[in-house]
Amino acid sequence: MAFRSSDRSFLRLPEKILSPVRSLAVRIGIALLLVAIVVFAVYIDRDGYRDVDDAGVDLLDAVYYTTVTMTTTGYGDITPVSDSARMVNIVLITPLRVMFLILLVGTTLEVLASQGRERVRLARWRKHMHKHVVVVGYGTKGRSAVSTLLSTGKDADHILVIDPSDQATRQAQADGVASIVGDGSRREVLERAHVADAEKIIITANRDDTAVLVTLTARQLNADAHIIAAVREQSNVHLLRQSGADNVVTSSDSIGRMLAIASINPGLADVLDDLLSPGEGLEVTGRPVHPDEVGRSPKWCSDQVMAVLRGGQRYRFYDDEVASLLPNDTLIVVRDGSRHRPPPE
Repeated sequence: MAFRSSDRSFLRLPEKILSPVRSLAVRIGIALLLVAIVVFAVYIDRDGYRDVDDAGVDLLDAVYYTTVTMTTTGYGDITPVSDSARMVNIVLITPLRVMFLILLVGTTLEVLASQGRERVRLARWRKHMHKHVVVVGYGTKGRSAVSTLLSTGKDADHILVIDPSDQATRQAQADGVASIVGDGSRREVLERAHVADAEKIIITANRDDTAVLVTLTARQLNADAHIIAAVREQSNVHLLRQSGADNVVTSSDSIGRMLAIASINPGLADVLDDLLSPGEGLEVTGRPVHPDEVGRSPKWCSDQVMAVLRGGQRYRFYDDEVASLLPNDTLIVVRDGSRHRPPPE
Protein backbone atom coordinates (compact mmCIF):
# COMPACT_ATOMS: atom_id res chain seq x y z
CA MET A 1 0.00 0.00 0.00
CA ALA A 2 1.62 3.24 -1.12
CA PHE A 3 0.32 6.30 0.73
CA ARG A 4 0.08 9.61 -1.08
CA SER A 5 0.12 12.98 0.55
CA SER A 6 -3.41 14.30 0.07
CA ASP A 7 -5.66 16.27 2.39
CA ARG A 8 -8.77 14.77 0.83
CA SER A 9 -10.40 11.85 2.56
CA PHE A 10 -13.95 10.58 2.74
CA LEU A 11 -15.84 7.77 4.43
CA ARG A 12 -17.57 4.89 2.68
CA LEU A 13 -20.09 2.78 4.56
CA PRO A 14 -20.72 -0.79 3.38
CA GLU A 15 -23.55 -1.23 0.93
CA LYS A 16 -24.65 -3.40 -1.95
CA ILE A 17 -23.23 -1.84 -5.09
CA LEU A 18 -25.47 -2.09 -8.18
CA SER A 19 -24.32 -1.64 -11.75
CA PRO A 20 -25.50 1.75 -13.14
CA VAL A 21 -25.97 0.19 -16.58
CA ARG A 22 -28.13 -2.57 -15.16
CA SER A 23 -30.18 -0.11 -13.12
CA LEU A 24 -30.78 2.07 -16.19
CA ALA A 25 -31.67 -0.96 -18.31
CA VAL A 26 -34.25 -2.07 -15.74
CA ARG A 27 -35.82 1.42 -15.70
CA ILE A 28 -36.02 1.56 -19.49
CA GLY A 29 -37.46 -1.94 -19.64
CA ILE A 30 -40.20 -1.11 -17.15
CA ALA A 31 -41.05 2.14 -18.99
CA LEU A 32 -41.34 0.32 -22.33
CA LEU A 33 -43.49 -2.36 -20.71
CA LEU A 34 -45.89 0.28 -19.35
CA VAL A 35 -46.12 1.91 -22.79
CA ALA A 36 -46.77 -1.46 -24.44
CA ILE A 37 -49.57 -2.24 -21.98
CA VAL A 38 -51.33 1.06 -22.69
CA VAL A 39 -50.89 0.67 -26.48
CA PHE A 40 -52.41 -2.81 -26.28
CA ALA A 41 -55.35 -1.59 -24.15
CA VAL A 42 -56.07 1.33 -26.49
CA TYR A 43 -55.74 -0.73 -29.67
CA ILE A 44 -58.00 -3.52 -28.35
CA ASP A 45 -60.72 -0.93 -27.59
CA ARG A 46 -59.92 1.29 -30.60
CA ASP A 47 -63.59 1.60 -31.57
CA GLY A 48 -64.11 3.59 -28.38
CA TYR A 49 -61.71 6.36 -29.48
CA ARG A 50 -62.23 9.11 -32.04
CA ASP A 51 -59.77 11.35 -33.88
CA VAL A 52 -60.48 15.05 -34.58
CA ASP A 53 -61.44 14.21 -38.15
CA ASP A 54 -63.91 11.65 -36.79
CA ALA A 55 -61.81 8.86 -38.25
CA GLY A 56 -61.10 5.55 -36.56
CA VAL A 57 -57.97 4.72 -34.58
CA ASP A 58 -55.35 2.37 -35.98
CA LEU A 59 -52.16 0.96 -34.40
CA LEU A 60 -50.12 4.09 -35.15
CA ASP A 61 -52.83 6.24 -33.57
CA ALA A 62 -52.79 3.96 -30.50
CA VAL A 63 -49.03 4.43 -30.12
CA TYR A 64 -49.39 8.19 -30.65
CA TYR A 65 -52.22 8.47 -28.10
CA THR A 66 -50.21 6.45 -25.60
CA THR A 67 -47.09 8.61 -25.85
CA VAL A 68 -48.89 11.95 -25.50
CA THR A 69 -51.05 10.59 -22.68
CA MET A 70 -48.24 8.94 -20.70
CA THR A 71 -46.13 12.10 -20.90
CA THR A 72 -49.19 14.24 -19.92
CA THR A 73 -48.83 16.29 -23.14
CA GLY A 74 -52.46 15.66 -24.00
CA TYR A 75 -53.11 17.38 -27.35
CA GLY A 76 -56.73 16.27 -27.28
CA ASP A 77 -56.88 15.25 -30.95
CA ILE A 78 -57.69 11.65 -29.96
CA THR A 79 -60.22 11.17 -27.18
CA PRO A 80 -62.04 8.24 -25.54
CA VAL A 81 -65.75 8.46 -26.37
CA SER A 82 -67.17 5.12 -25.26
CA ASP A 83 -67.87 4.18 -21.66
CA SER A 84 -65.45 1.24 -21.83
CA ALA A 85 -62.65 3.41 -23.20
CA ARG A 86 -63.17 6.01 -20.48
CA MET A 87 -63.25 3.28 -17.81
CA VAL A 88 -59.96 1.88 -19.11
CA ASN A 89 -58.46 5.37 -18.88
CA ILE A 90 -59.62 5.70 -15.28
CA VAL A 91 -58.76 2.23 -14.02
CA LEU A 92 -55.68 1.33 -16.09
CA ILE A 93 -54.10 4.16 -18.05
CA THR A 94 -54.09 6.79 -15.29
CA PRO A 95 -52.28 4.55 -12.71
CA LEU A 96 -49.81 3.47 -15.41
CA ARG A 97 -49.22 7.12 -16.31
CA VAL A 98 -48.40 7.87 -12.68
CA MET A 99 -45.96 4.96 -12.61
CA PHE A 100 -44.38 6.15 -15.86
CA LEU A 101 -43.87 9.65 -14.45
CA ILE A 102 -42.31 8.23 -11.31
CA LEU A 103 -39.85 6.38 -13.52
CA LEU A 104 -38.99 9.58 -15.39
CA VAL A 105 -38.13 11.46 -12.20
CA GLY A 106 -36.96 8.33 -10.40
CA THR A 107 -33.29 9.08 -10.84
CA THR A 108 -33.60 12.47 -9.14
CA LEU A 109 -35.74 11.04 -6.36
CA GLU A 110 -33.31 8.20 -5.87
CA VAL A 111 -30.34 10.57 -5.61
CA LEU A 112 -32.13 12.74 -3.05
CA ALA A 113 -33.27 9.73 -1.05
CA SER A 114 -29.85 8.09 -1.13
CA GLN A 115 -28.22 11.30 0.09
CA GLY A 116 -30.67 11.45 2.97
CA ARG A 117 -30.09 7.81 3.84
CA GLU A 118 -26.34 8.33 3.68
CA ARG A 119 -26.52 11.24 6.14
CA VAL A 120 -28.57 9.13 8.55
CA ARG A 121 -26.18 6.19 8.23
CA LEU A 122 -23.15 8.41 8.81
CA ALA A 123 -24.75 9.91 11.90
CA ARG A 124 -25.56 6.46 13.28
CA TRP A 125 -22.05 5.21 12.45
CA ARG A 126 -20.38 8.12 14.25
CA LYS A 127 -22.64 7.66 17.27
CA HIS A 128 -21.90 3.96 17.71
CA MET A 129 -18.28 3.85 16.53
CA HIS A 130 -16.28 3.08 19.67
CA LYS A 131 -14.24 0.10 20.79
CA HIS A 132 -13.81 -0.66 17.11
CA VAL A 133 -10.91 -2.02 15.06
CA VAL A 134 -9.11 0.25 12.61
CA VAL A 135 -7.20 -1.49 9.80
CA VAL A 136 -4.74 0.81 8.05
CA GLY A 137 -4.05 -0.63 4.60
CA TYR A 138 -6.29 -2.99 2.62
CA GLY A 139 -3.80 -4.95 0.59
CA THR A 140 -3.33 -8.70 0.95
CA LYS A 141 -2.42 -8.46 4.64
CA GLY A 142 -5.24 -6.06 5.45
CA ARG A 143 -7.85 -8.18 3.67
CA SER A 144 -6.64 -11.29 5.47
CA ALA A 145 -6.82 -9.47 8.81
CA VAL A 146 -10.39 -8.31 8.18
CA SER A 147 -11.44 -11.76 6.94
CA THR A 148 -10.03 -13.36 10.09
CA LEU A 149 -11.76 -10.82 12.34
CA LEU A 150 -15.10 -11.47 10.64
CA SER A 151 -14.70 -15.25 10.77
CA THR A 152 -13.97 -15.12 14.50
CA GLY A 153 -17.18 -13.22 15.25
CA LYS A 154 -16.13 -9.56 15.12
CA ASP A 155 -19.06 -7.37 14.11
CA ALA A 156 -18.49 -5.87 10.67
CA ASP A 157 -20.01 -2.60 11.91
CA HIS A 158 -17.06 -2.25 14.29
CA ILE A 159 -14.33 -2.61 11.66
CA LEU A 160 -13.02 0.37 9.71
CA VAL A 161 -10.49 0.29 6.87
CA ILE A 162 -8.22 3.19 5.85
CA ASP A 163 -6.49 3.10 2.47
CA PRO A 164 -5.49 5.80 -0.06
CA SER A 165 -6.62 3.62 -2.97
CA ASP A 166 -10.16 4.16 -4.21
CA GLN A 167 -10.23 0.60 -5.54
CA ALA A 168 -9.14 -0.86 -2.19
CA THR A 169 -11.77 1.04 -0.23
CA ARG A 170 -14.47 -0.02 -2.68
CA GLN A 171 -13.35 -3.61 -2.14
CA ALA A 172 -13.63 -3.11 1.63
CA GLN A 173 -17.09 -1.65 1.11
CA ALA A 174 -18.07 -4.70 -0.97
CA ASP A 175 -16.68 -6.93 1.81
CA GLY A 176 -19.15 -5.35 4.24
CA VAL A 177 -16.96 -2.97 6.24
CA ALA A 178 -16.76 0.83 6.32
CA SER A 179 -13.75 2.43 4.71
CA ILE A 180 -12.04 5.79 4.47
CA VAL A 181 -10.14 6.91 1.37
CA GLY A 182 -7.13 8.71 2.75
CA ASP A 183 -3.53 8.60 3.97
CA GLY A 184 -3.46 6.71 7.27
CA SER A 185 -0.30 8.52 8.37
CA ARG A 186 -2.14 11.85 8.47
CA ARG A 187 -3.62 12.92 11.79
CA GLU A 188 -6.87 14.28 10.34
CA VAL A 189 -7.59 10.98 8.57
CA LEU A 190 -7.07 9.00 11.79
CA GLU A 191 -9.28 11.46 13.64
CA ARG A 192 -12.00 10.92 11.03
CA ALA A 193 -11.68 7.19 11.77
CA HIS A 194 -12.26 7.89 15.50
CA VAL A 195 -8.92 6.31 16.36
CA ALA A 196 -9.11 7.93 19.81
CA ASP A 197 -12.04 5.59 20.59
CA ALA A 198 -10.62 2.49 18.88
CA GLU A 199 -9.90 -0.70 20.78
CA LYS A 200 -7.37 -2.11 18.32
CA ILE A 201 -5.38 -0.69 15.43
CA ILE A 202 -3.91 -3.00 12.79
CA ILE A 203 -1.26 -1.44 10.54
CA THR A 204 -0.41 -3.25 7.30
CA ALA A 205 1.53 -0.68 5.28
CA ASN A 206 3.88 -1.97 2.59
CA ARG A 207 6.64 0.42 3.66
CA ASP A 208 8.23 0.18 7.09
CA ASP A 209 8.75 3.94 7.38
CA THR A 210 5.05 4.46 6.68
CA ALA A 211 4.16 1.90 9.34
CA VAL A 212 6.34 3.77 11.86
CA LEU A 213 4.68 7.09 11.05
CA VAL A 214 1.17 5.63 11.28
CA THR A 215 2.03 3.98 14.61
CA LEU A 216 3.43 7.23 16.06
CA THR A 217 0.37 9.22 15.02
CA ALA A 218 -2.10 6.58 16.20
CA ARG A 219 -0.36 6.27 19.57
CA GLN A 220 -0.52 10.03 20.07
CA LEU A 221 -4.27 9.95 19.47
CA ASN A 222 -4.92 6.86 21.59
CA ALA A 223 -2.62 5.85 24.42
CA ASP A 224 -4.68 2.77 25.36
CA ALA A 225 -5.42 1.09 22.02
CA HIS A 226 -3.70 -2.20 21.24
CA ILE A 227 -1.59 -1.56 18.13
CA ILE A 228 -0.45 -4.43 15.92
CA ALA A 229 1.88 -3.54 13.07
CA ALA A 230 3.34 -5.52 10.19
CA VAL A 231 6.96 -4.82 9.26
CA ARG A 232 8.91 -6.15 6.31
CA GLU A 233 12.40 -6.13 7.81
CA GLN A 234 13.39 -7.62 11.15
CA SER A 235 15.83 -4.75 11.72
CA ASN A 236 12.89 -2.32 11.93
CA VAL A 237 10.99 -4.17 14.65
CA HIS A 238 12.53 -2.05 17.42
CA LEU A 239 11.46 1.14 15.61
CA LEU A 240 7.85 0.00 15.58
CA ARG A 241 8.00 -0.92 19.26
CA GLN A 242 9.57 2.42 20.15
CA SER A 243 6.83 4.13 18.15
CA GLY A 244 4.17 2.52 20.32
CA ALA A 245 3.28 -0.82 18.69
CA ASP A 246 2.28 -3.52 21.17
CA ASN A 247 2.86 -6.36 18.71
CA VAL A 248 5.05 -6.41 15.63
CA VAL A 249 4.79 -9.12 12.98
CA THR A 250 7.70 -9.53 10.58
CA SER A 251 5.96 -10.49 7.36
CA SER A 252 9.04 -11.28 5.26
CA ASP A 253 10.67 -13.45 7.93
CA SER A 254 7.40 -15.25 8.67
CA ILE A 255 6.84 -16.07 5.01
CA GLY A 256 10.44 -17.20 4.66
CA ARG A 257 10.12 -19.53 7.65
CA MET A 258 6.88 -20.99 6.29
CA LEU A 259 8.53 -21.63 2.92
CA ALA A 260 11.50 -23.33 4.58
CA ILE A 261 9.24 -25.48 6.76
CA ALA A 262 7.21 -26.49 3.71
CA SER A 263 10.35 -27.54 1.88
CA ILE A 264 11.64 -29.58 4.82
CA ASN A 265 8.40 -30.94 6.27
CA PRO A 266 5.31 -30.32 4.12
CA GLY A 267 3.04 -31.94 6.72
CA LEU A 268 4.14 -29.48 9.40
CA ALA A 269 3.51 -26.56 7.05
CA ASP A 270 -0.04 -27.82 6.51
CA VAL A 271 -0.61 -27.96 10.26
CA LEU A 272 0.66 -24.41 10.72
CA ASP A 273 -1.58 -23.19 7.91
CA ASP A 274 -4.50 -25.00 9.56
CA LEU A 275 -3.76 -23.26 12.85
CA LEU A 276 -3.84 -19.87 11.15
CA SER A 277 -7.19 -20.54 9.41
CA PRO A 278 -9.96 -19.63 11.90
CA GLY A 279 -13.37 -21.28 11.96
CA GLU A 280 -12.31 -24.71 10.69
CA GLY A 281 -9.92 -27.45 11.72
CA LEU A 282 -7.37 -26.49 14.34
CA GLU A 283 -7.60 -22.97 15.69
CA VAL A 284 -5.28 -20.87 17.85
CA THR A 285 -7.17 -18.45 20.03
CA GLY A 286 -7.15 -16.78 23.41
CA ARG A 287 -9.68 -17.30 26.18
CA PRO A 288 -10.02 -16.48 29.90
CA VAL A 289 -9.37 -19.01 32.63
CA HIS A 290 -12.48 -20.94 33.63
CA PRO A 291 -13.40 -20.86 37.33
CA ASP A 292 -12.68 -24.59 37.75
CA GLU A 293 -9.19 -24.09 36.25
CA VAL A 294 -8.00 -21.49 38.77
CA GLY A 295 -5.12 -22.83 40.84
CA ARG A 296 -4.47 -25.72 38.48
CA SER A 297 -1.68 -26.33 36.00
CA PRO A 298 -2.22 -25.38 32.33
CA LYS A 299 -1.70 -29.05 31.51
CA TRP A 300 -5.04 -29.86 33.16
CA CYS A 301 -7.15 -27.46 31.07
CA SER A 302 -9.86 -28.72 28.72
CA ASP A 303 -8.09 -27.13 25.72
CA GLN A 304 -4.47 -27.64 24.74
CA VAL A 305 -2.74 -24.64 26.30
CA MET A 306 0.27 -23.25 24.42
CA ALA A 307 0.99 -20.11 26.45
CA VAL A 308 -0.32 -18.01 29.33
CA LEU A 309 -0.57 -14.21 29.30
CA ARG A 310 -0.20 -12.66 32.75
CA GLY A 311 0.43 -9.03 33.64
CA GLY A 312 1.50 -8.16 30.12
CA GLN A 313 4.01 -11.02 30.01
CA ARG A 314 3.88 -14.19 27.93
CA TYR A 315 4.80 -17.53 29.48
CA ARG A 316 5.00 -20.97 27.89
CA PHE A 317 2.64 -23.52 29.36
CA TYR A 318 5.51 -25.37 31.08
CA ASP A 319 7.11 -22.31 32.74
CA ASP A 320 7.22 -22.45 36.53
CA GLU A 321 5.73 -18.93 36.80
CA VAL A 322 2.36 -20.22 35.53
CA ALA A 323 2.32 -23.60 37.23
CA SER A 324 -0.81 -22.38 39.04
CA LEU A 325 -3.34 -20.42 36.96
CA LEU A 326 -4.81 -17.15 38.26
CA PRO A 327 -8.33 -15.77 37.56
CA ASN A 328 -7.06 -12.89 35.40
CA ASP A 329 -4.81 -15.03 33.19
CA THR A 330 -5.45 -15.35 29.46
CA LEU A 331 -4.81 -18.75 27.90
CA ILE A 332 -3.54 -19.17 24.34
CA VAL A 333 -5.04 -22.50 23.32
CA VAL A 334 -5.38 -24.84 20.34
CA ARG A 335 -8.91 -26.14 19.87
CA ASP A 336 -11.39 -27.41 17.31
CA GLY A 337 -12.35 -24.29 15.36
CA SER A 338 -15.51 -25.82 13.86
CA ARG A 339 -17.00 -26.21 17.35
CA HIS A 340 -16.54 -22.54 18.19
CA ARG A 341 -17.85 -20.79 15.09
CA PRO A 342 -19.82 -17.62 15.78
CA PRO A 343 -23.57 -18.07 15.27
CA PRO A 344 -24.88 -16.88 11.89
CA GLU A 345 -26.52 -13.47 11.93
